[in-house]
Amino acid sequence: MNILVWHVHGSWLTAFVQGPHTYLVPVTEDRGPDGLGRARTWDWPATVREVTPGQLRACDVDLMVLQRPHEPELARRWTGRRPGVDVPAVYVEHNSPDESPERQRHPLGGQSRVPVVHVTHFNRLMWDNGSAPTEVVEHGIVDPGPLWTGTERRAAVVVNEPVRRGRTTGTDLLPRFARSAPLDVFGMRTEGLAGHLDLPPERCRARDLPQHELHRAMARCRLYLHPVRWTSLGLSLLEAMFLGMPVVALDTTEVREAVPEDAGVVSNRLDVLEDAVRTFLADAEHARRTGAAARAAARARYGERRFLDDWERLIKEVTR
Repeated sequence: MNILVWHVHGSWLTAFVQGPHTYLVPVTEDRGPDGLGRARTWDWPATVREVTPGQLRACDVDLMVLQRPHEPELARRWTGRRPGVDVPAVYVEHNSPDESPERQRHPLGGQSRVPVVHVTHFNRLMWDNGSAPTEVVEHGIVDPGPLWTGTERRAAVVVNEPVRRGRTTGTDLLPRFARSAPLDVFGMRTEGLAGHLDLPPERCRARDLPQHELHRAMARCRLYLHPVRWTSLGLSLLEAMFLGMPVVALDTTEVREAVPEDAGVVSNRLDVLEDAVRTFLADAEHARRTGAAARAAARARYGERRFLDDWERLIKEVTR
C-alpha cells in the first residue's frame, strides 16, 4: 500500500514508517514545511520515498495521512484527488486545542468523510470534533534502549522554542526548579534561554542536539523534568521513560495516564515536585529503581508493536 504522509512530526513519523507499507513523503526544492522530505536526524527505512509535487500526480496513492489544516487542499492540488472522496484519508491530530480548552471546533469538525485520529484520549475529549468520526491511536516509540546512567546530577528538560512558547511549556517555572537542580534544556531554538530567565549558564544549559546524540545526553542526567502546562502528551516524556529515567512532571493533560506512581512523581504542587527533584538528585539508587519502573510502564503501553498493530487495524477499516 502507498501512503502519502507529510514530514511534520519527526518523532511520531519515525514510529509510523516502521510499518509494512511504502510511505510517500513530499519533498520540495527548498525543503520547506510542506516538503521536508526524508528525515536527516532520524533513522527511516528504505520504504520511505521522497516524491516531488509534480511526481505525486502520477503516483498511486492508497491512503492519505493528513496532519495540518491546510493539507486536505494541498493534497488535492498536488495529487489531483480529493482526500476522503477519491482516496481514503485520515487526519492525525497531534495537539490539544490551543484557543479554548474545551470549546474549540476541530478544523475537520464540519465533515464526516475523514476520521480524526487523536494521539491521546484527553485530546479527543477536549476537542469539539463536530460531525467527524474519531479514533484514538496512542503514541508508539521506537525503543532507544535502557541508556540511563544518571551520572550527571542534573535534570533534563526537552522543549522546542521555550522562549516563544513561554507559559504553555512551563518555561517560566524553570528558574524555580533550577534552585533544586541544574537544568539541561534540550530542543530546537533554545539559544539565549539562560539569559531570558536570568539564570547563570551553569544552572541552565541550552542544548540543541541532533536526534542521534539527544538520547545519550538525556540519559546522563539524573532525572527527567516535564514542566509543561498545556500540550499534547510529549513524546520526549515517553522517550525519557524508555531510556529508564525517573520522571518529575506536572499533572496536566494526559501525563497521569502515562506515568504510574512507581515511575516518578506527578503533581501540580510545585513544592512536591521540587522535593522529588532533590530526592532523585540525592539518591541515585532510588532514581535507578524509579527509572526502571518508568521504562517497564512505557514499554507496556507505548511500544512500537502495539502502535503499528493499532494503525494496521485502522488502515484496514478506512481503506476497505
